[in-house]
Amino acid sequence: MKGTSLIAKDDIQVVDSVTDWKNAVRLASKPLLKDHTITKEYVDNMIQSVEDNGPYMVIADYFALMHARPGEGVNNLGMSLLTTKRAFDLEGKPVKIVLVLAATDNKSHLASLQKVMSVFMDDAAYQTVLNGSREEIVNLFEGLE
Repeated sequence: MKGTSLIAKDDIQVVDSVTDWKNAVRLASKPLLKDHTITKEYVDNMIQSVEDNGPYMVIADYFALMHARPGEGVNNLGMSLLTTKRAFDLEGKPVKIVLVLAATDNKSHLASLQKVMSVFMDDAAYQTVLNGSREEIVNLFEGLE
């Protein structure tokens, strides 16, 4: 993981809207592609997984935890976050938050994911991620290591 926070400031994006869920996944993945945490293969695998298995990655209201098989197209453990002001349809489920999880194996990401998910489990923090500014969202994750 780079920097001191689990989701680095540069890995958090807030946009008004996206054209569709595939573009949301690609946009959410951009910071991790840019710094070579993941490869394009990983992005393609996440999209293929939804096409094959449906919207199972939508794990809460408006929240999709995007991932693919650990290690395939993953160079380092990493996470990035995209929030859209307007919901988009992910195979029948409305989504506004896309958290991309890139894991190198089946276990090393679990502690980090648990810490990040603690933010999403807090109602006030979840509302901030849903409706807040990029700066407010960055502040939520800055203390987590």
